[in-house]
Amino acid sequence: MQTSKQHTIVKMNEFGKAKRPFVFLIDFDFQKPRVWEWEESQQHLLWKSPQHANFEPVQNTIAPFTWNVNPVSYARYQQAFELVQHHLHNGDSYLLNLTMPSDVETNLSLNEIFHASHSPYKLLLKNQFVCFSPETFIRIENNEVSSFPMKGTIDATLENAAFILKNDKKELAEHNTIVDLIRNDLSMVADQVQVKKYRYLDHIKSNRNELLQMSSQITGKLPPDYHEYLGDLIARLLPAGSISGAPKKKTVDIIKEAENYDRGYYTGIFGVFDGENLDSCVLIRYLEQQSKKLVFKSGGGITFQSNCQQEYDELVRKVYVPLA
Repeated sequence: MQTSKQHTIVKMNEFGKAKRPFVFLIDFDFQKPRVWEWEESQQHLLWKSPQHANFEPVQNTIAPFTWNVNPVSYARYQQAFELVQHHLHNGDSYLLNLTMPSDVETNLSLNEIFHASHSPYKLLLKNQFVCFSPETFIRIENNEVSSFPMKGTIDATLENAAFILKNDKKELAEHNTIVDLIRNDLSMVADQVQVKKYRYLDHIKSNRNELLQMSSQITGKLPPDYHEYLGDLIARLLPAGSISGAPKKKTVDIIKEAENYDRGYYTGIFGVFDGENLDSCVLIRYLEQQSKKLVFKSGGGITFQSNCQQEYDELVRKVYVPLA
């Protein structure tokens, strides 16, 4: 009997081989994957990528807007951070993405937040979560696959913020590690893998602050028949390196021990195949409905050079909605 994961891979392969447009949603643990034909997807989720969308924009005025964040306690974060540091210094991992949930109180519904937010990718799984992701997972155009790992964040309002971020030794080490990891990942499915753009900055505005985020672009060449095994290709690259770490298998084990909560679809991936090309994102900047409360999941990369207070502050800074 096929597992849900195996069934999803087969279905994606079938849709790809037929060049039939489809939409997919895969959680961090690949336990609750979903695949829909393009038109069918609207019954379950609303989504937007840089090139496509399955809904008409809604003009709405958000005022007044309340947004109160109750982050995980520093003591709880510190406990997880110290466990991660133990493994880093022991050589079990050399980069790990540590995340935690924060309770959020707002007067807006998930639907209102979805329509009001601005982001390259956004989606609303009805009555479950809204995500407004700035990070591409992979993009395939004309048989070229590209990944855009995002590692390195700073308050954009700081004087000389770009210079500080680009010259921070910890951020440089973290970014170089993830670039190397993604380059190795793409080498499993593509040829002629190279770093096409290195350490460029994106400026993100939100309801709480402004951030600079650092990314790189890594590309490779796929064979002409890549669409016939799209499911296998995607599965081989998961989980995304930028939200797990390196080496992946051992690092994911450490993540589960340190975090001790269910990420669910957070840090999974969402994507669309239009019959010719594929685009997908990492599910970060993520707000989830849990019974009667809202939970925002956020985090960042940890290396042996990381400072606990600074990493905790970054986690809290990332609890925002991109309304500006």
